[in-house]
This record gives sequence, structure tokens and C-alpha cells, in this order.
Amino acid sequence: MKNLLPITAIALLFLPTASSCQSTPATVKPGQYRAVLKTRGGDLPFGLDIQPSAGTQKTYTVFALNGNERLPMDPATLEGDSLRIPMALFESELVAKIEGNTLRGVYRRRRLNQTPQTLPFEAQYGQTYRFTKDEKPTSTNVTGKWATDFGSKTGKVDTVNAVGVFEQQGSKLSGTFLTPTGDYRFLDGNVVGDSLFLSCFDGSHVYLFKARHDPATKTLTGGLWAGISGYEPWAAHFDPKAELPDPAKLTYLKPGAKTLNFSFPEPNGNKVSLADPRFKNKVTIVQIMGSWCPNCMDETNFMSPWYKKNKQRGVEVVGLSFERSPDMAVSGPKLERMKQRFQIDYPIVLAGTNDKAEASKALPDLNAVVAFPTTIFIDKKGKVRHIHTGFSGPGTGKYYDQYVEEFNRLVDKLLSE
Repeated sequence: MKNLLPITAIALLFLPTASSCQSTPATVKPGQYRAVLKTRGGDLPFGLDIQPSAGTQKTYTVFALNGNERLPMDPATLEGDSLRIPMALFESELVAKIEGNTLRGVYRRRRLNQTPQTLPFEAQYGQTYRFTKDEKPTSTNVTGKWATDFGSKTGKVDTVNAVGVFEQQGSKLSGTFLTPTGDYRFLDGNVVGDSLFLSCFDGSHVYLFKARHDPATKTLTGGLWAGISGYEPWAAHFDPKAELPDPAKLTYLKPGAKTLNFSFPEPNGNKVSLADPRFKNKVTIVQIMGSWCPNCMDETNFMSPWYKKNKQRGVEVVGLSFERSPDMAVSGPKLERMKQRFQIDYPIVLAGTNDKAEASKALPDLNAVVAFPTTIFIDKKGKVRHIHTGFSGPGTGKYYDQYVEEFNRLVDKLLSE
């Protein structure tokens, strides 16, 4: 016992005091970050802008940055020493530990009845470059239109199933790919030597494009890494006249059909059909869509303010949402979140699942549901007058402007009848 007192006294010297036990609360430096997902194809970069929300120390406003796009994420929250950035509409999130100027963690994506899938994630404060800091002049220039074959195994363009539209300034590159069912949204990247690199992250789309340019043949040959583990080769050749099939001819009414017959519920249980009084003697626009679909979100981002501005003219809109689950208890809250996010004033109903075969059965007057989104224009007498498959979003530049112009011209014509 004679040695116990000295040992105890020494031990007490090293016991932490109450003040030393209190660790400094984690904080996130406000500003831009260069974020990277570690994919099978290599680093997939994108930008993040993180700013503290007004009146709180644990909530942040976050934007994903892809080219000219600033896409709002859901409010981010501090949880211990980590930052959680959710994207509820897409059932995904970024979760990262705060390590000074670095965020380090995972991108996590959940699908219905599936184990969450993840990719390693890092973000560095104060860095804003995309693929390379080195902006050396390059003799390679890929500005223009490219007839593209996704799935090409030969490196040749045997089938044109997309059109690449690129704009290059120095070594910086932006653009997208147009397809018959929509576009690849805002792609941002660089040209390095004889190769191009493009990427996009919006919570749902996870795209990394790489390709080598051959100036002698005016071709691009490369690969697309998509999502957690997807991959497909692609090839393209320069073609200023490259075009896709007419989007007005892909989806159409079956012989004998003149309108759409449907009756689907809103999240509150209210059934909606074109026979309802609100649609009588009005031009009606039907959106075939889904809350999981970024191209549909682009269309809704246009449609919601357009409807507010034009509804007094005698026009209505209704969204037929095809979700991953037909259960209203599962999908109803997603529809409500979508309505809140885009401030939608028109009804959004649960029409079924997003399997295209099942969606086609839900709308038997159509030859098929070919793409999400698809937009159907109905005149004052209830007859379908025009069907546009897919959507050229703002990432497509002039093609988006052309779509908006054609949309307004068609609605004006139907309202004048």
C-alpha cells in the first residue's frame, strides 16, 4: 500500500480536466470545393459550393457545380465530425468526415429493396479546376457536333444513337450528348493532349467520359463510366449535320385512339382524370415523368414557372409520375417533396412503376412509353394533338432554346383555336 499514493497522484496528473474533454465542434469552411468520386474509370471530378445557412451553425446550403449549372442539394447537416449532404429525390447522399480543408467519405445511393451502393468521395477546399490545373495550349479542338454510337465495340460509328455537342475554349470543354430520350445534362471537363475528359454529378447521374481524338479521321474513341459500376464504350465522328430521329414520331396514339384515358391518385388520394372539370375546354399538357429522373426535373423546372405565368390563359398541366414503387406510402412522400422543391401548382399523380413495359400498360392509348419525360399536348376538345418524346434540357444550349420556342408556339396555336 505504501506505493499506491504516489502512483495514484501521478495518474491524477494525466486525467483530462472537464475543459480538456470538450473537443472543438466540427465546422465546414464555406466556399468552393473540388470534389472527386473514385470510380472504376478513375477520378470523377465535380464542384461543390458549401455555405452556412442563415441563423444556424449546423446546417449548410450546398450546390453541385457542373459547367454553368448550380444544382441545389437538400440542406446539409453536421453530425458529429461529419457533414451529410442528402439528395432525397434520388435516394442518395454524400457523407464525409471533416479533416481541415478536406472532406473524406462516401457517395451512397439506395435503390428500392437493394443494399446501398457506395463510391469513395473526397473534396478539397479552395480548388476549382476540373480534371487538370495545367491549361497548356492544345492543337486538339472538338468544338461542334459529333455523330455518336454508345455501345460501339469496333471504335466505329455503326449506329447514330446520340449526338455530342461540345464547346471548347482553350483546354476547357463543356457540352452534352443529345439522345432520342433526353440528354446527358451539363457535362464539364478538359482537353488534355489528344484526349477529352468530361464529367457530371447531380446526385443521380454519375458520368465520366474519356475519349481519344484522331485528327486524321476526325473521330473520337473512348468509354463512359456511369453510376457505381456501369461501363460502355463509345465512338463518334465529326458531323455538323448530325441529327436524331424526330421526337414527334417516336410516341403516338394507337389507331382509333383520340385522347388519353386515365384515372390516377394524388398523394392525398384524390383521383385525377382528363374528364375532371378543371380540364374542360382548356389546353392541357400531360407530363410523363418520375421524381427519380433528372431530365424530368429539368422539364419540371421549366414547366412549373411556365404554368404559373400562363394558367390564366386557359391552360392546365398534369404530371403522371411513374415511380420505382407502386406503393403510395413509399412514393407519395417523394411526389410531395418534388412538388415542394419545384413549387408545383398543378396535380402530380402516381401512375405506376417506372418499368417502361408497365408504364405502357398504364397508358394503353399510346403505342408505348418510350422515354421519361414525354410531353403530350391536348387541345380544348380533349384530343391529343402532339407528343414530344424526351427533353432537351438547359445543358443542351440552343437546343433547349429551340424546344422552349416550339413549346410556346404550339400552346399559342392550340389556345387560339
